[in-house]
Amino acid sequence: MKVLVTGGAGFIGSNLVDALIAEGHQVTVIDNLFTGKKSQVNRKAKFVRADICEPKKIKPYFKNIDWVFHLAAIARIQPSIKDPVPTIYNNIIGTLNVLLAARDAKVKRVIYSASSSSYGDQQTLPLHEKMSPRFKSPYSLSKYVGEELCRLFSNLYGLKTVSLRYFNVYGSRQLLTGAYATVIGIFLDQIRAGKSLTIVGDGKGERDFTHINDIVRANILAAKSDKIGQGELINIGTGKNYSVNKVAEMILGLSKKPTGAVNIPARPGETRRTLADNSKARELLGWKPTISLEEGLKMLK
Repeated sequence: MKVLVTGGAGFIGSNLVDALIAEGHQVTVIDNLFTGKKSQVNRKAKFVRADICEPKKIKPYFKNIDWVFHLAAIARIQPSIKDPVPTIYNNIIGTLNVLLAARDAKVKRVIYSASSSSYGDQQTLPLHEKMSPRFKSPYSLSKYVGEELCRLFSNLYGLKTVSLRYFNVYGSRQLLTGAYATVIGIFLDQIRAGKSLTIVGDGKGERDFTHINDIVRANILAAKSDKIGQGELINIGTGKNYSVNKVAEMILGLSKKPTGAVNIPARPGETRRTLADNSKARELLGWKPTISLEEGLKMLK
């Protein structure tokens, strides 16, 4: 297959590109290198430095493409709260541009990377796809709008789409520092630097952490499944959650030089508890998680 991956120089995208190349697909990567790194792009892939907010620049690269994996986005909650404009513009208008280009090029399928942050705080767990969203940040809203755009393009134009709601992805090539790093990446960077782990708030908030290998496999299964393509929304998470305190304890336990942990003030926009109902992924994709958090952290030592 001829495949296009937006955001293919980033954490999730570059791992996906590697897997697609390994399967023998021809891959083109579009990335503006905002958080991605060209050094992470597989040498067998064609790399195009371009921004999804510039439709005329990206449109030519959709020609004769079979699958589009749309991962390009300004990610993370806190930067979107500090300045919502870039997140809203890139994640909504950029996604619209990708869908328009895919529609016009008659792409066979678009696989959109959505976010479990759109659930916000719900009264019951696990989180399932029929729940109404409860946005807590501009980022979570922007990712939800992307889902709705995919659904509309399937209904209005016949473009086959599917949205995968990721739950707290971690693994090889995750960002370790800066505003776009996630908790496991931050902890690993701190432990390697001999610093205390910084736990936001009381650390009792629980997360469903999903290994990058399982995320990549879900994307490829979504491209191949004959059961989807009408704008479906599918959770991709393990169905097991851990408190941030527990994650800190596990990482400290794996370290040869444990340093301890300190608590820092809580931040706005953070969801208290996540836990995926992944029954839809099992049914429609034939997907199930294969790497536990315990195993995944050992792989990152």
